Amino acid sequence: MGERDEQGTIGRRVQQLRVQRGMTQKQLAEPVYTPAYISTLEAGRVRPSDDALRHLADRLGVEFDELATGRPARLVTELRLRLTEAQRTLAIGEAGTAVEQYTGLLAEAETHALAEEQAAALLGLGECALETGELVEGRQYFERAEARLGDAPLTARVPALRGRAVAHYLAGELRYAVYLLESTLDELNRGGLHDPDALLLLYASVIGPYMDMGAHARAAQAAEFALALAPQSGDPALVARMHRSVARTLLAEGRLAEADASLAKAAELYRGLRLRTELANCHWMRGYVYAQNGELERAEEEMREALDMLSATRAALYSSQLTVELADVLHRRGSSGEAAVLLRDVLGGLSPERGAVHAAAAHRLLGIIAEDARRPEEAEEHYVRAMSLLERAGAAGDLADLCRLLGDLLRRTGRVEAALDAYRTGLGHRTAPGTTTLGPAPAQPQL
Repeated sequence: MGERDEQGTIGRRVQQLRVQRGMTQKQLAEPVYTPAYISTLEAGRVRPSDDALRHLADRLGVEFDELATGRPARLVTELRLRLTEAQRTLAIGEAGTAVEQYTGLLAEAETHALAEEQAAALLGLGECALETGELVEGRQYFERAEARLGDAPLTARVPALRGRAVAHYLAGELRYAVYLLESTLDELNRGGLHDPDALLLLYASVIGPYMDMGAHARAAQAAEFALALAPQSGDPALVARMHRSVARTLLAEGRLAEADASLAKAAELYRGLRLRTELANCHWMRGYVYAQNGELERAEEEMREALDMLSATRAALYSSQLTVELADVLHRRGSSGEAAVLLRDVLGGLSPERGAVHAAAAHRLLGIIAEDARRPEEAEEHYVRAMSLLERAGAAGDLADLCRLLGDLLRRTGRVEAALDAYRTGLGHRTAPGTTTLGPAPAQPQL
């Protein structure tokens, strides 16, 4: 299973087990070995072969691995079963309980020097932290998981790398998130490491940052690759996540029916897996589809259902992001007062380091509401705050739209030169979406 202990450690273990069982060295040795060999082995002066260890394990009534490593029999299997249970606990939205489970598992894996199981527990703790919006802690867990797997193939390290990228993305660091995901994709594809699950995880994860940066062409290409890889994946949760991400690119291309169908597939898979948070995200995205199609009542219903599900799981950051989009629907339905209250409440939980893009969206919408209420100074203040957040995040597409709003406001209030500056800035972000922050596209997978 793992590397064997030093010969001295094995010798002491053999002697301890032999004495516990009341056996003499002759009884342990027979019929294959001599008492002298057992004496030399127990003294740590000889390294036993695998055949010798199997003989001794059989005579002592223990498993080979337990004698070679000191780990209790079936320990690794039991730990992996408990890791699966912790994953299920997190999937149904009980992040607090999952943290307790993963923490206990990590301690046991560290006690027995099980690097792979340590990494799995750290990955779980990282996912719990993302769920509860603790982005710095989450990123640290993913970094520790990656360190535990330092000698493992890149494909084994992909979940930790992806976790780090998502933590940076949610913190508003879009460019760095894309860099992590693209560089990993490039290394996998150039190295011929065709692991469908690893590639699918990376392509599904990079769609969101691409869309927020205005790099719609790259998002569409990532979606196409993800869809092509999905039939090769044996992980239904991963395929469901991919369908949810791909829906964003279909929406951007105006393919609303296809986006809705993709979300329906994701929801069906999530129901089968009982992944409450991910199912809530499907309701969220369906609400977004309805909003884009002008079906505002249905959009509100889907988003409120998603918000109830996310609130129940204490997914604070995701709840804040969804609340901003629900406020936009309410504003469009004529409930601007309720929308403003929601936005002001949610801004307390967002910051430049935690949900910058959605904090900017909240300020943008508050600016629009202030303009509608004929409060231009308040509107300008919100637009400027939103621009600062988006510039830090590198969200080119949203910046261009915001510059247009600010320019229109400045022009209406008589500041024509300032309005022209705002328009020029917006045009600069529109000319080539994403190209000012993205390098060459990563190598393509061998599909």
